[in-house]
Amino acid sequence: MKWIWIGVLGLIVFLAVSSGVTKMLLMPQDVAFFGQYGFSGTALVAFGLVQAIGGAMMLFFGTRLVGANIVAITFGVSAILLFIEGSTPTAFITLIALVLLGTIAVRTHRGGHIRITAEKT
Repeated sequence: MKWIWIGVLGLIVFLAVSSGVTKMLLMPQDVAFFGQYGFSGTALVAFGLVQAIGGAMMLFFGTRLVGANIVAITFGVSAILLFIEGSTPTAFITLIALVLLGTIAVRTHRGGHIRITAEKT
């Protein structure tokens, strides 16, 4: 079971960091999508930076809960905009990521250690 949670954590970290980086690089599809909702280039870079930093924070147990909450906010904003646009399948995938983030946050808050390092006996 431990390896499943490590895999889930790794997947969410990858999604958050890669999604944040594409926004920071001002990829045309992100500029077009977020631009129609009022995001300037600077706002999109800032949004991506926050998302990537939140994802990176999830790698460390001490900052995982804060990082998960930051990523959840950014994924939530994206999901809302995707639903408004009518991209329902992509929005539902984002909601699945939000559920996984919530699970990670709850496990972390309760002390359910999803540690990547060896545990002490």
